[in-house]
Amino acid sequence: MSQSTAEIRNAFLGYFESKGHQSVASSPLVPGNDPTLLFTNAGMVQFKDVFLGMDQRPYTRATSSQRCVRAGGKHNDLENVGYTARHHTFFEMLGNFSFGDYFKREAISFAWEFLTEVVKLPKEKLWVTVFEEDDEAAEIWLKEIGVPADRLSRIGAKDNFWSMGDTGPCGPCTEIFYDHGEHIWGGPPGTPEEDGDRYIEIWNLVFMQFNRHADGTMEPLPKPSVDTGMGLERIAAILQGVHSNYEIDIFQALIKKTAEITGAKDLEDKSLRVVADHIRSCSFLIADGVMPSNEGRGYVLRRIIRRAVRHGHKLGATETFFYKLVAELVNQMGEAYPELTKQQAIVEKMLKLEEEQFAKTLDRGLTILDDALTQLEGKTIPGELVFKLYDTYGFPADLTADIARERDLVIDQDGFEAAMQAQRERAQKANSFGTDYNDAIKVEHQTRFLGYNVTDSKAKIVEIFKQGESVASLAQGEEGIIILGETPFYAESGGQVGDTGEIQFTGGAFVVTDTQKSGNAFLHHGYMCGAKLSVGEDITAVVDEQKRKAIALNHSVTHLLHSALRHTLGDHIGQKGSLVDSEKLRFDFSHFEAMTMESIRQVDYLVNKAIRDNFEVITKVMNIEEAKASGAMALFGEKYDEMVRVVQMGDFSTELCGGTHAQRTGDIGFFKIISEGGIAAGVRRIEAVSGPAAIDFIHSLGEQIQQTLDLVKGDQFTIGAKVRQVIDRSKALEKELEQLKAKMASQAGADLIGQAIEIGGTRVVVAHLDGIEPKALRSSVDELKNKLQSGIVFLATASEGKVSLIAGVTKDLTAKVKAGELVNMVAMQVGGKGGGRPDMAQAGGTDAAALPDALKSVQPWLEQRL
Repeated sequence: MSQSTAEIRNAFLGYFESKGHQSVASSPLVPGNDPTLLFTNAGMVQFKDVFLGMDQRPYTRATSSQRCVRAGGKHNDLENVGYTARHHTFFEMLGNFSFGDYFKREAISFAWEFLTEVVKLPKEKLWVTVFEEDDEAAEIWLKEIGVPADRLSRIGAKDNFWSMGDTGPCGPCTEIFYDHGEHIWGGPPGTPEEDGDRYIEIWNLVFMQFNRHADGTMEPLPKPSVDTGMGLERIAAILQGVHSNYEIDIFQALIKKTAEITGAKDLEDKSLRVVADHIRSCSFLIADGVMPSNEGRGYVLRRIIRRAVRHGHKLGATETFFYKLVAELVNQMGEAYPELTKQQAIVEKMLKLEEEQFAKTLDRGLTILDDALTQLEGKTIPGELVFKLYDTYGFPADLTADIARERDLVIDQDGFEAAMQAQRERAQKANSFGTDYNDAIKVEHQTRFLGYNVTDSKAKIVEIFKQGESVASLAQGEEGIIILGETPFYAESGGQVGDTGEIQFTGGAFVVTDTQKSGNAFLHHGYMCGAKLSVGEDITAVVDEQKRKAIALNHSVTHLLHSALRHTLGDHIGQKGSLVDSEKLRFDFSHFEAMTMESIRQVDYLVNKAIRDNFEVITKVMNIEEAKASGAMALFGEKYDEMVRVVQMGDFSTELCGGTHAQRTGDIGFFKIISEGGIAAGVRRIEAVSGPAAIDFIHSLGEQIQQTLDLVKGDQFTIGAKVRQVIDRSKALEKELEQLKAKMASQAGADLIGQAIEIGGTRVVVAHLDGIEPKALRSSVDELKNKLQSGIVFLATASEGKVSLIAGVTKDLTAKVKAGELVNMVAMQVGGKGGGRPDMAQAGGTDAAALPDALKSVQPWLEQRL
């Protein structure tokens, strides 16, 4: 009987749970605290620090179904989506992992047992590959599992040796392929026909054996580990008896819904595949905190949305449609990923807004492209056109390439990239991820944090670093990093800045200017003020208590602010980042429009009410699943261990947080929002102050109001009316001044009639007017042309080094003299340019000193034409 995708997912996780693996929830698509990746693209990403030895978990075996996106940077399948049977921007990766526990023998045995006994794939349908130098894995497959020698291939490093990056953990792979049968073209892996669709890779087992250094040397890892990945969509296609991933249950439901919404009749249309794939990646990206923008992750999301919308139009959609698919996606995947269900409203709203914005330019851009293609010579669309579509009409280059592909054309990619170099560099900035995993400081110790309860403690120095190298000691005046066995210093995390203070010892102190974290070690950055300090010495760690207290108060109030925003604006509000220091707090959150004054006032009120309610700030340590079940909110971009701290403030706020906090909300004293604004599409930022800083802000505001009252001679009850009077009076005076200047210009123009000269029978006025506003020149030219009836006028004025020019030609003379040509001839001499109609043209310039000579050139220029 065919198994649903949900049943397969559950069977996989259940099998590995029965083998002692901890089932771990999928991490977000935005990798937490990982600058090396654009998106989560494999199941091992959330365990990277464990593999690197920088993190420890309470388990050594894990299993997961990880949501992944490959649509930007190194891993980019966007171009192939919809045109092949197995390429997706979004997919689920089933995986099992060993952190120094089992290795090749067990990993191979688990995979074979699951495939042949749990989901009951025929053994004769499976083909295995190993790295050509990995005799150990080959022997396990051949002698212990019993795979026939003629169904095992040895493959080179290109396909069967895995690396986390150019440096870092790496090792050989063994892969399992499924044979779809002779009726499909293709050969086994390692043969010339391997690119066919008959043999499809379904599971990759990676054996992490080595650490590759920048010079290429391979160092054996002390605890070899296992990382595996099996595409859920691929195994589902096999178990559901279909060849293409797009024929499995989840995709068929989305394809049928897309056809229903767009009116498409042909369910085999590739555009249906594109839309069905893209609704998954777009919805999950937004649910995980990515918002459409013109750079980085947001730019990739915008490209995917626009590609989907374009294919929707091809299917017949005549109105916004893409967001209507979210409900069906939630129906299909919401049970496995409850965060998608929770964020459904915000996903729908964001997709609708983005599609509406794109619709404004889509039709115009397609018309321009179609017109250009009808005149195209050859098979290549010029890079300049591709750039124009991108720059002016919002067309990503890959969308134009998509259209070109459908018409058997190509785009001039080199020309496009040359034309949009600045934009491309900005868009790829976030894609240029890369790091040498061996560059980071290698800390051999762990630090126990004591700072929840104390701000000073005795400790022992366990390691010292100077300029990135481990050293035995630091001397007077030297800068470095000190690692303690235990510390009261809080290391920067979750938006809260690191503590400062002193590490005191006999003979002086090490001044701590910042505290950071590397794995489980706390790095105390600073400089020496005193004699020599060495590893092994006993010291006293003393945190700047006043600063810590101010930071803690601001951190607590961000929790209250988060809750107040959700109460006021809705449950779609989610934290997108924060900064908490001793002076202020900054809070970024998801919202689609500017807050009104009333909503800001309401948030202010709710936070201050929670402060007055003086809730006790209670912290509890519990299992992360229990914490989430209790309603605790997780913070954006943070990675959490299995055991987490839950911070509760009455019934008003409950969040997961590892930071330091007030003892009671009343300790905060007072809270005030000082600004609210947008920082990205769908993301707003609040800056605020609390405690003494908030009181100082109110006093400063009061002083400014009093200064204003003194100036307008009003009081606190009439300040609005008084300021309005001043503004209205100022506008009236400005209008009166404009009228006077226009009158002066008109009078000056009238006086110029008497200065007209005659060239070839045509009366010409050329003049440099002092003290005339540039915009008043136009009315002067109009008036002079009316009085001349037939003639040419050229006026100029200069102010603060800037030149303004205007030329006017009566219509009976434009066949001989064009105003634009005349004004440009003069403008070129004063460092400028301009343009306009044949009868009226304006220009500017920057070389006022050259203006007198430039005006002298008007008469000889006209003499050649009249």
